[in-house]
Amino acid sequence: MNKVKVDPFKVIGISVRTTNESGQAGKDIPLLWEKMISEDMPNSIPNRIDNTIYSIYTDYEKDHTKPYTTVLGCKVESLDYIPEGMVGYSFDGGDYVKFTTKGDLSKDLVINEWLKIWEMDMGRLFTADFEVYGEKAQNPSDAEVEIFIAVK
Repeated sequence: MNKVKVDPFKVIGISVRTTNESGQAGKDIPLLWEKMISEDMPNSIPNRIDNTIYSIYTDYEKDHTKPYTTVLGCKVESLDYIPEGMVGYSFDGGDYVKFTTKGDLSKDLVINEWLKIWEMDMGRLFTADFEVYGEKAQNPSDAEVEIFIAVK
């Protein structure tokens, strides 16, 4: 396991409250992605630092088996202006375990990695976990996605 320190950061984007129960997140999260891409939302985010998209899981009711909030957005310099219909979040950072998964995004690349993570005992905090879709994730058939899990 690759332990890393994550600095505090701010994100503006769109969100949905969902749950992994009955496969609900498997419906809600792809719809959120579809909205993000079809409406070219990254270009509407003020004070954006770069084009990297973050998929953040936060506001956990308990753990990954209970409701949580998914936020899709970009890192920003400030939360001074949040466009209508978007949300702003500030994260504390801290100790994380970093996973890197490579392959075809259309072949359940990311969810398959999460299925492994859910089985691991690593002292998860369930504060804010996130995926990073940067330069290396631009080619969907040969993508590299980083997943960061908050730990004690």
